[in-house]
Amino acid sequence: MVEFKAVTKKYSNGTLALNNVNLCINKGEFAFIVGPSGSGKSTLLKLILKEEEPTEGEVCVNGKNLSLLKRKEIPCFRRGLGIVFQDFRLLPNKTVYENVEFAMQVIGAIPKEIRRQVPMSLALVGLSRKADAYPSQLSGGEQQRIALARALVNNPSILVADEPTGNLDPDISWEIMKLLQEVNYRGTTVIVATHEKGIVDKMEKRVIAISKGKIKRDQQKGHYGDGIKDDKICC
Repeated sequence: MVEFKAVTKKYSNGTLALNNVNLCINKGEFAFIVGPSGSGKSTLLKLILKEEEPTEGEVCVNGKNLSLLKRKEIPCFRRGLGIVFQDFRLLPNKTVYENVEFAMQVIGAIPKEIRRQVPMSLALVGLSRKADAYPSQLSGGEQQRIALARALVNNPSILVADEPTGNLDPDISWEIMKLLQEVNYRGTTVIVATHEKGIVDKMEKRVIAISKGKIKRDQQKGHYGDGIKDDKICC
């Protein structure tokens, strides 16, 4: 579960990114975070990942108040999260297999577990045959699918995706979203920040719309645009 309790985030340059945000995303949900550039979407994700600290309020993830985590506890906390970025962030000098393997090596997984999990993750995204290829040999859609496999290889309870289809054409974007939907069906909580109106409207998942640092709409089976009656969701 992800919970924001009266969270405000003000940066040192005076920018008010989030203003008294209250939000709860329950275990197993699929939620889109939408809004214009500069609305606060990226800040919200960074707070979930503990890349930023709230100025006021509490951020709780999987029952932990992130402000109370010690520095040495942060790596362990992040092992329960999968992260997918718009720009893939694959290691160019490692093969597909090695990129996914690396995500397990950094948390100290044993070789036997790595040999079991990496092929399973590659199979999930349909790219087992590309295990020996390098990122430069892959299309943009294939690179994003490998990034997704890497995010999932440690069986995270929450998957956070920041504009995961921003660099992809519409057909490939839809393939990525169907994979995220499949991951959600398997029990993983999925949180996606996006500008992709067509995808949001077609998938009919929960939509949390942010504008000027405040939540303006929070709807089950919502749509990207305005003009829909509020349907607040409580924890």
